[in-house]
Amino acid sequence: MVTSGTLRAWALELPGTHEEETWGAATFRVGAKIFVIVREEDGEGGTASVKASKADQAELIAGDGATYGIASHVGRFGWVEVRLSRADPVELRSVVLEAWRRTAGKRLQLALPDHLRALLPAR
Repeated sequence: MVTSGTLRAWALELPGTHEEETWGAATFRVGAKIFVIVREEDGEGGTASVKASKADQAELIAGDGATYGIASHVGRFGWVEVRLSRADPVELRSVVLEAWRRTAGKRLQLALPDHLRALLPAR
């Protein structure tokens, strides 16, 4: 099971990432750009909104509609909402890494450690 703490650790180990509280939620950013939003919910394990492409959003929802859905407010841009208690840790970590890659500049992407680079989905 993925927890909000696990997701926080994954996001903060990525180069150039910092955490900021916004809208009553933890947001993870590269510079001013958000790539993950985590909301902790009692009894539910929490949810996260993760930046994705429209194609990735459709694929994730088609593959596991009980875990992934269209994020409110930003879903029209491809963001997915993830029910953390249902998420597969390997898949979600890859989704978070891809969200970071979509947000980080080339210099930061070059600073990504090899053990994390190996977890990125192929392009």
